[in-house]
Amino acid sequence: MGLNPVLIIFLSSSLLIVLQNLDVANAVTCSGSFINGNSSYFQNRDNLFSTLASKVVANGGFYNASLGKSPNSVHALVLCKRGYEQQDCISCVEKVTQEIQTGCPNRMDSFKWDNDDGDHVNCLVRSSNHSTFKNFQLVPAVIYPNALTIEPSKDMTLFRQQWEATVNRTIEDAAEAETSSMLKYYSAVEAEFTEFPNVYMLMQCTPDITSRECKICLEKCATYFKKQFWGRQGGEVSRPSCVFRWDLYAFHGAFDNVTRVPAPPGPQAQANGTFITDKKGRSIRYSGTIAIIVVPSLINLLVFIGLIKFYARRKNSYNGCNVGTAEYSDSNGQPMLRFDLGSILMATNDFSSERKLGQGGFGTVHKGTLPNGQEIAVKRLTKGSGQGDLEFKNEVSLLTRLQHRNLVKLLGFCNEGDEEILIYEFVPNSSLDHFIFDEEKRSLLTWEVRFKIIEGIARGLLYLHEDSQLKIIHRDLKASNILLDAEMNPKVADFGTARLFEADETRAETRRIAGTR
Repeated sequence: MGLNPVLIIFLSSSLLIVLQNLDVANAVTCSGSFINGNSSYFQNRDNLFSTLASKVVANGGFYNASLGKSPNSVHALVLCKRGYEQQDCISCVEKVTQEIQTGCPNRMDSFKWDNDDGDHVNCLVRSSNHSTFKNFQLVPAVIYPNALTIEPSKDMTLFRQQWEATVNRTIEDAAEAETSSMLKYYSAVEAEFTEFPNVYMLMQCTPDITSRECKICLEKCATYFKKQFWGRQGGEVSRPSCVFRWDLYAFHGAFDNVTRVPAPPGPQAQANGTFITDKKGRSIRYSGTIAIIVVPSLINLLVFIGLIKFYARRKNSYNGCNVGTAEYSDSNGQPMLRFDLGSILMATNDFSSERKLGQGGFGTVHKGTLPNGQEIAVKRLTKGSGQGDLEFKNEVSLLTRLQHRNLVKLLGFCNEGDEEILIYEFVPNSSLDHFIFDEEKRSLLTWEVRFKIIEGIARGLLYLHEDSQLKIIHRDLKASNILLDAEMNPKVADFGTARLFEADETRAETRRIAGTR
């Protein structure tokens, strides 16, 4: 029996609608056309990037510029968080531009919201071969979920009501343009919830878009987080035109002058109700009356459910690398990318012996290469090791909150089946012990290099003990846990046995043996 032409048209239209409204997540913040790395586009990009840090400060925290002629012209947009310190903003922009240059060596489009090494400020750098100014863009969406989940004992119904009310209020404040500031779309809120004494929320849009576009962007971010990672103890969703982050601890130096507000009332006491975002990003509100949409036909319902499920599976794959639910991590502060086991096996050639870098007490380390060319170090914990399980959880929970140039960067993790895997940035010079205990390599450790390594380790420890949001004691500092990058800059690694202290705590007792035996 042939299909009715009307039904065919309906199915085609439904497919188009679903495809247009699916968020695409880019796990590496690189998109656009692939081009040869020797193209003059990248020389133009490098030249333009070298000016951004100084220009953004000179222009009040927001700057856009272009360089070169089509098709190799480069357009860039950059901004820093409202209330930034000049040097923090400069450091943040310099860091992000370097990461884009390294991470996107052959892609034209890129964007990244990040923070400086001390987590004092966050900033955005966005580049493309077409104009980025006044170009409202929602995709790709990048998500940083906190690795920790909210305890089951908490009242999640009440927490959800208060969280949504705070989100609504913060969106309204952020989207209400403050014309006295160059960074006009911004809001930072510290709230006291019933289940948590401190909940921190920050939202910001690029100032070149409209207030309505800012509101749409932030609503989509909040909705995307709820859909993907509701139940986590915080997270961040960023898009080319906006960023949304919330956590149970202060971040980005954004809350020093913010007055904590009491827990917002639940939906029952609100006149405006809870937000729902429709397919076009419009905010729809309700207050006690639930509108029941009757589906015209059973076929319509089945088609949409089938298409949504099908493309929800497909959208997790990008550039040939399946990254699970496309959680982006770098950073970010932070929350990380949950890698799919298949992508790790592909990157390490099934953990081949040729790619093995070393072996420790809790597992092996292999070198891997992602589809975009980025080199990574993959730490595969020994299966069935109870201590390995504890190390895995501890390292994930701590390194997601820490960022410093002298700490190893945790890019992501995988806990699929009985596998527990940590993915780090790759450092080409291995660890310090390979130089100290090797007679040939030891000659490379001149006094200048030794001082540089000692100073870097000290800076990393000072950050852990005094300057970070958390106070952390490493408890296993040794030469094999000091990694060296291409310039012999040290990076403290292996936080599996680290201990978290309260801000005013100076001593503690433990019954568990930690460190190297």
